[in-house]
Amino acid sequence: MEMIADFEKTELGKIEIAPEVIEVITGLAAAEVDGVAHMSGGFVGDIAERLGRKNLAKGVKVEVGKKEAAVDVYIIVKFGYKIPEVARNIQENVRHAIENMTGLKVVEVNVHIVDVEFRAEKKVEVEEPPHRVR
Repeated sequence: MEMIADFEKTELGKIEIAPEVIEVITGLAAAEVDGVAHMSGGFVGDIAERLGRKNLAKGVKVEVGKKEAAVDVYIIVKFGYKIPEVARNIQENVRHAIENMTGLKVVEVNVHIVDVEFRAEKKVEVEEPPHRVR
């Protein structure tokens, strides 16, 4: 259900927050969690990014009602991190960010781990001491 959240009516009119705003908040909050390598936008999203389009909502799907929101986050985790811990941290960070910035109640934050990023370790070359000529 993609609809514009209708939060509040004031004497000057109503305040609406587009679902795309919730997506950006979610993407930024998830990406700042330690252990998240990248957000995963799927094949099409990754191609668009390679073509130079930065998508702050990459890897995020939202459902927004009048008072509540549910989000799905698709991430790539860095190798060596505890996946359940990273996922819980994402859930908390995303919930906190959305609720504080929008006033919506977050009913679900579903975290989908789609890959693990392995970084090639840099080889440290040990220099041998110079040979002494006697």
